[in-house]
Amino acid sequence: MLAARRLTVARPVAVRRLFHGSAPARVQVGDKIPDVDLMEGSPGNRVNLASALKGKGVIIGVPAAFSPSCSESHIPGYIHSAKLKDAGSVFVVSVNDAFVMKAWGAILDPKGSSGIRFLADPGSEFTSALDLSFDGKAIFGNARSKRYALVVEDGVVKEAHVEPDNTGLNVSAADKVL
Repeated sequence: MLAARRLTVARPVAVRRLFHGSAPARVQVGDKIPDVDLMEGSPGNRVNLASALKGKGVIIGVPAAFSPSCSESHIPGYIHSAKLKDAGSVFVVSVNDAFVMKAWGAILDPKGSSGIRFLADPGSEFTSALDLSFDGKAIFGNARSKRYALVVEDGVVKEAHVEPDNTGLNVSAADKVL
């Protein structure tokens, strides 16, 4: 009798959703940049890319400031690219706090000569609005951003280069985006 009862108990909605067959709805070409405030340098300095990014630009998402691939390859690839000057406004976004992003930017580009701006998304609101977050608890302690590069023009995504394995460095590298 008990076994029969277990079979008739409906699974919670959250469990049923795990088996949904549709692909994730991550950011697509033609999508608008979300109207979400990020932080630059300190929590009080808010930047909204939906309004700040006029003309052409690139938004680079990274899983973590100071991580090996981000610090040694991904962002230096953009900083040292001869094509950077033609990219428009360039922003690096990470699910880190504003102070970490400021320190990381100062280490990677001490003179600020590249023009790249380092923005914090501490609560993952921007990253989640783009549907580009992943569960990074095992490594980073919380949800993090997939590695990506979005080519944007007038607030609309023109190209979306999202790493299929979340953290690898291939399709979002400077030499493939710029």
